[in-house]
Amino acid sequence: MADIEANSVCEEGYTTVSRVGDFELTVDATGEDGPTPNEVLAADYASCYVPALRVAGQQHGYDDLGRVEVDVEANLDDDDDLTDISFDIGVEADVDDEDVDALIETGEDICHVHSALREGLHADISLESGV
Repeated sequence: MADIEANSVCEEGYTTVSRVGDFELTVDATGEDGPTPNEVLAADYASCYVPALRVAGQQHGYDDLGRVEVDVEANLDDDDDLTDISFDIGVEADVDDEDVDALIETGEDICHVHSALREGLHADISLESGV
């Protein structure tokens, strides 16, 4: 059994409903019935980075960063492939300027999505017809 299991179904068109455990997520490549896959990826990246940043803060002497807000920006090329993602992060706690880079880097080291976004991580895909 895999560590993570999900089931994604697309009955027609470009809308896919995925189930992960007890949760359901609707993603639509056209953006009409839900966020697009690239939008979900950008939001997921930020959602993973926030707890990583909190742990980084604890490791660098900031017991509680308080409220953390991330504004995500991502750009697409002419083929709708992501070209870059940026985070503009605000934290409630007062973080010393000399600690900012260390917190960012430690957060990157801890964030699982940050680690996963590498060229060598592609799905091993098989396809069965007539099911």
